[in-house]
Amino acid sequence: MSELFGYGFLPIVVILLAVASLRILREYERGVIFQLGRFWKVKGPGLVVVIPGFQQMVRIDLRTVVIDVPSQDVITRDNVSVQVNAVVYLRVMDPERAVIQVENYMDATSQLAQTTLRAILGKHDLDSVLGEREQINQDLQQVLDVQTDAWGIKVSNVELKHVDLNESMVRAIARQAEAERERRAKVIHAEGEAQAAAQLLQAARELAAQPEAIQLRYLQTLTQIANDRTSTIVFPIPIELLGAIMSKVPGAAAPSGERQE
Repeated sequence: MSELFGYGFLPIVVILLAVASLRILREYERGVIFQLGRFWKVKGPGLVVVIPGFQQMVRIDLRTVVIDVPSQDVITRDNVSVQVNAVVYLRVMDPERAVIQVENYMDATSQLAQTTLRAILGKHDLDSVLGEREQINQDLQQVLDVQTDAWGIKVSNVELKHVDLNESMVRAIARQAEAERERRAKVIHAEGEAQAAAQLLQAARELAAQPEAIQLRYLQTLTQIANDRTSTIVFPIPIELLGAIMSKVPGAAAPSGERQE
């Protein structure tokens, strides 16, 4: 009876061991196989056989992973305190090194991103942090990519998410922006006045060169005034024209500014 039980139990054990040794890896997964504690090979995707008790497998995901870097207190180069957080996009390029060279590549990359974020932003002033985010993102990506290459990790992109300022700094930036807008408005107004003065000077020179043009200008002005609904019209007459008229009247006094010969 015991022999029959033993013969019947052995196939069951073999079947259970065979089932337990089977692993199915998806297209985006790889299995790092260790044999008696030593690295053997990387397998997958598909069906993989792992001998229980003799081999162990570590499953690695090759898809791009997004790491949310917690908000960091950063002191900029101009001694302004800001809170900055970011996201890091990475993927495993070498499963063997990702398992052997670092204990937890996700946590290690996150910690490295935090320290690198503080170091890089500390070299920029506040205006650069707010206005040159694309350049800062590239600097962060290059530094992280170089340092994680030994772990078989590729950092494809780093993006700053939020730059938080305290209320006093927000009010100071608002006052600075308002002062900048006022400065630009005054500059534009001054440039307009300078251009208008130059045009007036050019017009005066052309009128002085052609006295007849002055008379035509007076007549045009009189026509414009006549179209308006006004009860009193003051029409300026050049002193030279008035002097020429008065000189033809016998006994008339010369106007002010004319000298009698």
